Amino acid sequence: MAESGTESLSLAVLTVSDTRTEANDTSGDYLVSVATEAGHQVVTRTIEVDDRFLLRARISQWIADPSIQVILVTGGTGFTSRDATPEAIRPLLEVMIDGFGELFRQLSYEEIGTSTIQSRALAGISNNTLIFCIPGSTGACKTAWSGILSTQLDSTHRPCNFAELVLRGHH
Repeated sequence: MAESGTESLSLAVLTVSDTRTEANDTSGDYLVSVATEAGHQVVTRTIEVDDRFLLRARISQWIADPSIQVILVTGGTGFTSRDATPEAIRPLLEVMIDGFGELFRQLSYEEIGTSTIQSRALAGISNNTLIFCIPGSTGACKTAWSGILSTQLDSTHRPCNFAELVLRGHH
């Protein structure tokens, strides 16, 4: 059990980057740290280059793994020619969580103004696995975690949360 009676979830963290390494992956470090502090288990973590087919292969493997309930992807959500996360992940999603990207951009607007329009944050569910794609900056990861994920991955949050959905096997 995680803190406050919430049920622990098993997470995978993927950093999408052509330049980050284990030594300087501050966004991945942050997500692992806050998820662990919240009582969740980070069962795997890796860095993958920004290539849509490598990303699809990695995420597909994790979606098929029944021990992984939540996948947090950071990076590759912008508009440069190398940003492939939305194109890689969207076809794998059975159900889109449209409100995640909308709410992320609303929260982000308070911090970075109109630049938030360049974020293609998205989320969805596949094979009873939650997948959240967050921009690569550590600030964006903090916004997503503190503004959305910390409560939506908390099985005690009311009136509803995504933790209950995956724990019960429904969507």
